[in-house]
Amino acid sequence: MNADVVDYDEYTLGKDIKRLRGNVQFSHENALLSCDSAIFNTKLNNVYAYSNVEINQGDTVQLFGDSIRYFGNTKIAEVRSRVNLVHGKANLTTDSLNYDRNTNIAYYFNWGTIRDKENTLVSEWGYYYATPKDFIAINKVILTNPRYRMISDTLKYNVDNETAFFNGPTTITSDSNLIYCENGWYNTQTEQSRYSKNAYLKSKSQTLRGDSLFYDRNKGHGVSWGNVEIKDTVEHMMLNGQYGEYFEEPEKAMMTDSALYRNVDGVDTLYMHADTLRMLTLGDTANPYKFIMGWYHVRTYRYDMQSDCDSLTYSLQDSVMRMFIHPVIWFEKHQLTAENIVLFTKNNKPHMIDLLNSSFIISDEDSLRYNQLKGKNMRGFFEGNQLRKVEIKGNSQSIYYAKEDSTVIGVNQAECSNMDIYMIENEIEEIVFHTKPDATMYTPKEKSPIEMRLKNFMWYDYLRPKSNLDIFRRAATL
Repeated sequence: MNADVVDYDEYTLGKDIKRLRGNVQFSHENALLSCDSAIFNTKLNNVYAYSNVEINQGDTVQLFGDSIRYFGNTKIAEVRSRVNLVHGKANLTTDSLNYDRNTNIAYYFNWGTIRDKENTLVSEWGYYYATPKDFIAINKVILTNPRYRMISDTLKYNVDNETAFFNGPTTITSDSNLIYCENGWYNTQTEQSRYSKNAYLKSKSQTLRGDSLFYDRNKGHGVSWGNVEIKDTVEHMMLNGQYGEYFEEPEKAMMTDSALYRNVDGVDTLYMHADTLRMLTLGDTANPYKFIMGWYHVRTYRYDMQSDCDSLTYSLQDSVMRMFIHPVIWFEKHQLTAENIVLFTKNNKPHMIDLLNSSFIISDEDSLRYNQLKGKNMRGFFEGNQLRKVEIKGNSQSIYYAKEDSTVIGVNQAECSNMDIYMIENEIEEIVFHTKPDATMYTPKEKSPIEMRLKNFMWYDYLRPKSNLDIFRRAATL
């Protein structure tokens, strides 16, 4: 104990009381307390220090304040008014703080502000654990960084690795996105973070959700596991699966493990499944061009259209779907196949379709009889979701059953270079041959249904998805 002036007067100060003034210092078990003035109770071993008060605990914690009540026997310091705790990179300012030197735990309870190089953390009350250098901020917690703002009920912040851990409703807002979760961590050094429990990441037009979510802010890259959903509010589309990735600039996404794409439009919703689905964005930010790509075992379902192929691209701008490698597409009673198929839609309805190389259209009349159109290339036109016209270019062949009052009266087989077929209510109404055809009309008894099948005839009804859930069925390959 040192001071410029020490007063000891039982009459004025009381028994066992000393008053110290000027350059006051107390030393207690590796801690040094200094101040301008102090009252020292020698019996209780307590000090009330005020004005320019400081406790210096060796190379560890430093405490500053307008006044400190220090209890020597319990080693507890109560610091009040303009309090500052400094411990390495840790810097806490508050109005009221209690510090236990036995456990090296500080408790602040009248708002506190924690600062380091880039982060400012404010909370109504909380704790500081000096040994692991952890701040536990509680109630009305706000962490501010030049790049984002974090709001939480409870947050643990480690000073050394600059990582925030949160348990409870937490929102992280930046210029580029908003993140919400109820459990997770955020490393403010690496800008990497992980979230769980109702976690989602919302960017300009898309939202990423999942049971567990990892995000790298520097790369603008998010990864999610378990019940993953990527929703695009502009394109009215969703990607679902058990594993997904998302990139912010340019916007792109990948989904696998039970991957599902939905173009949401009420009953006209298109469902698509593939081993892997990707959403890509090309062009500049002013005129982005988005499309969906599906790889391996691609199957789609809509109430009026279904398909099966190996790979597929679907443009969200011009609504063009391109199918590759053994594609099959169905419209009501019609089955269409070719080496490649391109479907053009308008207002989410089929408008035109191109069948490129080895084109084949089959329509069932009954369980044995099939109307057939075959050629090198075909172009089909739709009206009201139904095929209205088909143009066949090159090596055109046709087989169709003529009926009278729903009774088959004959079967016509024709070959021609090019032909146009007109349909009404899914039935062939007229065939226009561009050159003289080689055509024959047979009676039902002359040719059996099996004989009236063109080369490479295949009926793929077993592949056809019967519902939006059936697209997940792994059908036998072609």
